[in-house]
Amino acid sequence: MKPRILISGSKGKCANYENAVRHAGGEPYAFYLPKTDVTLDGLILGGGADIDPRLYKQENTASQGIDPKRDDAELALVRAYLKLGKPVLGICRGHQVINVALGGTLVQDISPSQKAFHTQDDREEDRVHPVCCKKGSVLHELYGEVFLVNSAHHQAVALPGDGLLPTAWSESGVIEAMEHKTLTVLTVQWHPERMAYDHRRSDTTDGAALFDHFICLCR
Repeated sequence: MKPRILISGSKGKCANYENAVRHAGGEPYAFYLPKTDVTLDGLILGGGADIDPRLYKQENTASQGIDPKRDDAELALVRAYLKLGKPVLGICRGHQVINVALGGTLVQDISPSQKAFHTQDDREEDRVHPVCCKKGSVLHELYGEVFLVNSAHHQAVALPGDGLLPTAWSESGVIEAMEHKTLTVLTVQWHPERMAYDHRRSDTTDGAALFDHFICLCR
């Protein structure tokens, strides 16, 4: 039986995640504001707008497009799946949501010099930049020590949440990926669904390896 994967994403923007899960051998169930259904085999949190900074005890200095209903739904999902020890993958916003769910904080707006490498331009095209990976991490096993990823964000992880270990960093020190010490949790700041299968690109590593690995964890 194919692993059933719950995907939480922005309205009308889940197709790439669904495509990646299907190619990797899973059965996707994608929603905006999904119910806290823990009967599925794994959870993917997708990209989107910024998280309410009040959830990590900060005033709003640069956060945009806040969606309180989505924040609440996804924080509840993360905590429920982690309580049961089920695999969770966070992508871009999802990377940040998992961090906040575990008590971490965010940089609300990265520096202008960092934005040159991380933020989409006026044509809304992903940036591409290298990341350096910690030896012995899951990503190191999948991709090696240095590899190229896409990028489209203006916020970043500041203080990692409880149990989360940074495993990849950008050229300027932005935390690009994390794993949990004991739970089956992977988070990445980039968008592997836009680097894999039907969306494979020649200027980045292959995002398929990450989805293949995640679906194996969910079997």
